[in-house]
Order: sequence, then structure tokens, then C-alpha cells
Amino acid sequence: MKYKIGIDVGGTFTDFFLVADDGYSIVHKTLSTPEDSSEGFITGLKEVAEKLNLPVADFIDHIDTIVHGTTVATNALLTHGGAKTALITTKGFRDALEMRRGIREERYNNHYKNVVPLVPRYLRYTIDERIDAEGKVLQGVDFAELDAIISILKAEEVRAVALCFMNSYLNNENEKQATEYLRKALPDIFISASYEVLPSVRFYERVSTTVVNAYIGVVVDSYLKSLLGKLKKLNFNGKLMIMQSNGGVVTPEIAGKIAAVTVLSGPAAAPIAGAYYANLLGYDNCITMDMGGTSFDASLVVNKQCVTSTDADIDRYRVALPTLDIITIGAGGGSIGWVDKGGLLQMGPKSAGSLPGPISYDRGGEKPACTDADLILGYLDPDFFAGGKYKLNKDKALKTTEKVLGEPLGLSAEGAAAGMYRVINMNMAQGVRQVSVERGYDPREFLMICAGGAGSIHAGEICRELEIPMFVVPSVAPIFCAAGMLLGDLKHDYVRSYLSKLSEINRGDFLKLYDEMKAEAISTLLAEGIAEDKIEYVPSLDLRYIGQYHEVPLEVSMDDLFNFDLESIKEKFHKEHNRQFGYELKEEGTELELINLRFRAIGITEKPHSLSGNITKGVETLEEALKGRRRAYVPENDVMQEVPVYDGDILKSNFKICGPAIIEQVNTTVFLGESYNCETGIGGAFIVYNRHLMPNGFNTMNAEKMEC
Repeated sequence: MKYKIGIDVGGTFTDFFLVADDGYSIVHKTLSTPEDSSEGFITGLKEVAEKLNLPVADFIDHIDTIVHGTTVATNALLTHGGAKTALITTKGFRDALEMRRGIREERYNNHYKNVVPLVPRYLRYTIDERIDAEGKVLQGVDFAELDAIISILKAEEVRAVALCFMNSYLNNENEKQATEYLRKALPDIFISASYEVLPSVRFYERVSTTVVNAYIGVVVDSYLKSLLGKLKKLNFNGKLMIMQSNGGVVTPEIAGKIAAVTVLSGPAAAPIAGAYYANLLGYDNCITMDMGGTSFDASLVVNKQCVTSTDADIDRYRVALPTLDIITIGAGGGSIGWVDKGGLLQMGPKSAGSLPGPISYDRGGEKPACTDADLILGYLDPDFFAGGKYKLNKDKALKTTEKVLGEPLGLSAEGAAAGMYRVINMNMAQGVRQVSVERGYDPREFLMICAGGAGSIHAGEICRELEIPMFVVPSVAPIFCAAGMLLGDLKHDYVRSYLSKLSEINRGDFLKLYDEMKAEAISTLLAEGIAEDKIEYVPSLDLRYIGQYHEVPLEVSMDDLFNFDLESIKEKFHKEHNRQFGYELKEEGTELELINLRFRAIGITEKPHSLSGNITKGVETLEEALKGRRRAYVPENDVMQEVPVYDGDILKSNFKICGPAIIEQVNTTVFLGESYNCETGIGGAFIVYNRHLMPNGFNTMNAEKMEC
């Protein structure tokens, strides 16, 4: 028997999803260990071994693949916990990192402050080298200048260095020479060069991404080496793969070198899993929402493809590598409720995390959090949280919530909790709007895939606010990202800048650049054990109308490229521009301009046969799954009322439940409001739809037969 395991480290819980050769699966959660996330990783593996009734050594010996989503890079960036980093750039461009694009993000805010650069000015150095705008070497590298800088770097005890020279994307000769020289002189220092990280036009984006990579590279590389060491002590002989921000996986060696590809390592698995489940139900488009203990992530899948961006900002630091377009806000089970100076109730972004956690965790938390509100409102059973693994203190949550929030607002504890519930739901709905409406998509036309331990308590109200007719709670919703990681293929993204009017492209030069990227991709994937017939290629172009500032990424086919079918490319661009911005300039005959050539190589990996959970025992009638009744808040009626509570872990497919109701599982709870019906699907999924919105073209198995 061989096992594949997806492991996702979150702010509160570390999630595990194990799939065996025969399809048997295990869902497991353990508390995260923020001081060293590898500790929770190893602890969880041992706990999964206990669930299988196997000695740890035997269990480890049977693990074929571990796919790991890590928050190490994200946390290092968000908490400014990266390495002491220096920057070496071209003379005259020392302050480009701090000047950025020269545009105030909040132009009417007089208190606006620029983001603090990851490299302070005294650690930013320049050398007198220059490549011109056509890629010609005007001045080479003076190694005496580098020697002087090296002496300072040693004295300053710098641990990482970023190199980014002007126009090195056209000709990396100078940057490559300087990089090789520095690596010989400073073998113990992490060196990040822009020609290896992001060889594309736009200096600020390139220097920022290179600096981010250097800043977090030491931390990520150290973490991965430590993790591999701990796995080696357990005699792990399988493959460890790391989730990338682009939705693919990569080896620890590459993740350690180009650490910036992991800044959204965990959340990137959600849209991959979302696409899988939407396809099972016959849908090409879906929105995934993942509500964990600390944050809420929303992403989009269009035509079975996860939407990708190349201009991500992580805590205002630009990372211009291809990443899945994910909106993350501070809205999770640990999000703290507070009253602002204007007397208005707010939720988050600060989180109680796993320690001390919400008040009801009884671990020292003194500020009401979303989980406390869900408990007070009856959605959670204090004796059945995580299947009874953790007991919740409801009395303490009631008293503290009333004192901290209720009294200032003139509300009871239940009234304050209802307010917390409504506010955080509106915050999350706004997050979904950001990833859909602001991208030119109507969320009402999408299926919602709900994930996260707390997500299905709040999904109904989020969908009601956005008029989304239906949402699905997969059986693996509590560990959705961990499950999605097992669906990840090896992915490598390449970019080459080619500034030209589309009509003036030199076919030979154009195809030569794609041939270079393809050859590099094949070499990398073959080294990673992927057969050449298991490699897929996805080319794209960054195009814009002449005179525009921002370009539009356009996916094209290999046939379009190698047949040099520019008319087909033009037509596709006009349609995409019109979809995103509501107009096109086809009739005006406006010329198109090419900025970048992009190339994604995908190494297809073996996938689990199923990601469905296991129903160990099933009941024949709905009444057999009824656990009882309890008071819960029904938002449509704005009252607490008695609702039925069902055991979701023993429900077979084709059961129908009318809201209001609660469906409890060991690792998640589904709340059905007054407006909702639910059908149990194959593999333990719950298909929940709003009775008043179903005419929007959505269909479920038996919606028309169901009466409530």
C-alpha cells in the first residue's frame, strides 16, 4: 500500500489529506506551530500514523509523495522576518526600489506613508556598468568595485544579496558575471539575480521581485533543509514537492533557490481543487472561497482554468511572477471583533490565531472572535468542536462578548454575536466582489465552492448577498487546500521581453525565444523525472493597444505561434480586451504592441483516483441522522430559533434537507438558512441552493422535485 499526502500549514491549523492506492482517505487537522511549522508537520504525520494503527516507521516507509503548501515565505514577508538583505544595481538607480512607480496608492490620504523597503538605503549599492536599450554592452563590470562592496557586505553581516542591473533582461552578460563573482567570494550568502528570477521588462517590478526573493530566500531555504533533515531522520524515501503560487508543484531545490514562487503556496491549491469539483458537477466556472482560522481567500476558475496574474502585491511588495489571482483578507475563525472610534462594529483583520485563540478555546484569549460568535449563535456545539477533540467554553464566550462588545454597542451577547456574523459575512462578500466583479465577471453566473473549517457556516449569507444561486461543500472542505495539492502538476513559467508592434515582429527572432524557453523547460522537467510525452505547453502573450500603459495577458495556442497566425491573435485580443474593459479598438484599426512572451511548461503527475471522503457507515433515512435540535440564529428572520441538527458524517447521497438546519461533521459544520435547501452528493459532498434564486440557470439533481 502506498500513500500520497497533501499537507497545508495554516495560521491556526495544519491540514492533512491522505489518499491510499485503493482510494481510502483520511482527513486530519492538528494545531499549527508558528514558531517552527515543521514541528506541526511532523506531529501531524505521527498522528495520521496513529489513525491508521501503524507504527510511524512503517507508515513513513509507505508514503510515496508528500505535497506541501507552506506559509514560511508569506509569513517572512508579512512580518518582516526575512534575512538582512543588500541590493546591488546599476549606478543611478539606487533608489528605484523605494521610489517604485512614483504613484501614491492613496492619493487623497494626507497621512499616507510609503511602504518600508525591504532593503534600507545604506545597504543599496551601485556599480558603474551599463547595457543599453538594445542590449548592447556600453560598460562592463569593474570587479574592483565589486570587491569594495563585498568587504562592506562582510562587515555588515549581510545574509542575502539581490542583483538587478538595468536592461539585463535584454542581455544578462554583466549581471551574470557579477553574480558568478559574488557567489565565489561569498559562498555562504544567498545570491538572487534578476536574470534567474524575472528576466522581463519593467525595472521596478524586476528589482522588487528579485529583492523579495533574496529577502525570503534564506528563510525558505533554511526551512526546507530543516524539514528534509527531519524527514530523513524518519527514513522518508518518497518525494517531497512544494506547492507554488502558480498552482503547480516544484522540487524543494528549486523552491529554495527561487523562493518567491512560494509566496502564495498554501492558498494556490484551492482553485485547483475548485476546478476539479466544479468539473465533477458539470460546471466550467466557479468561485472558490476558503475560510480558515486566520484569513479568507477567494479565487476564480474560468473555462476550467484558474485565473492567473503577474502583478501580485503581497503586503504592498510587488511580486511580478505568475501567481493564481487570489484575494486574501483578514477574515477567519480567529478574526477579532472590535468597536472603532465612530462606535461601529468591525471584524478583523487581526486574528487570535491558534494561541491564545478565540475566548472559547480557553487558552488565554480575551477578545471575542468569529468562532466565539458562531458558538454563541448556536452554529457550533461546544462539546463537538473538531469532533470533540477540543472543548469550547461557551459561558466564557458569552460573558466576555457581552462585556467587550455588547455593552459598548448596547446589545446582548447574542445581539453582538449576530452583528459580528453579519459584518464578517459582508467583508468576505466584498472579497469575492474583488476577485470577480472587479475582474469583469458576474459572480451570479458562477458556482461557489466552499472550503475551510468555518466556510460553510458563512457561505449561505455570502451567496445571498451576492445573489449566487448555489454553493457546494465538498467532503474535503475542511482541508481543501491539502486535497488540492495532490492535484498539482509540476509547473515552470518562463518569460522573455520582446517590445515590438505586432505587425513588425520578426518571425525568426520571435520563434527563437519560444524555442529557448521550451528547451529550458524540457531540460528542467526531465531532470525532475517527467517523461517528455507527459509535458504540456501553454504559451501566452502580453499585448496592449499602442499608447496604453497596462498590457493584457492573452493565452494563445501553439498552432497560432508556429503558424505565425497574427490575425487570429488580434481577434482573440480584441475579444478579451472587450470582456475586461467593455470596449475594443478593432474598428479604429489601432495597432497592437507586444511586450512579453510567456511560456508555461506543465509536467503531468499521477493523480489520486478520487478526492472524496469516506463514509464509514451510512443511514437509510434522514431521521436516523438527526442528532437533536438546538437554538441557532436564522439571519433571514433575525431571530434565534430551534433548528434540527444532523450528523453529516453518516449521510449517504440523495438525501434532501430543508433549511433552517445544521449539518455537523467532525471537521466542519454546514448551516442552512431559511432560504436554502441541501442535497447530499456522491462522496459526502453537500449541494446547497437558494430556493429563490435557482431560475438563474443552475440545476441540481432533484431541485425541482424537492418541496419544503
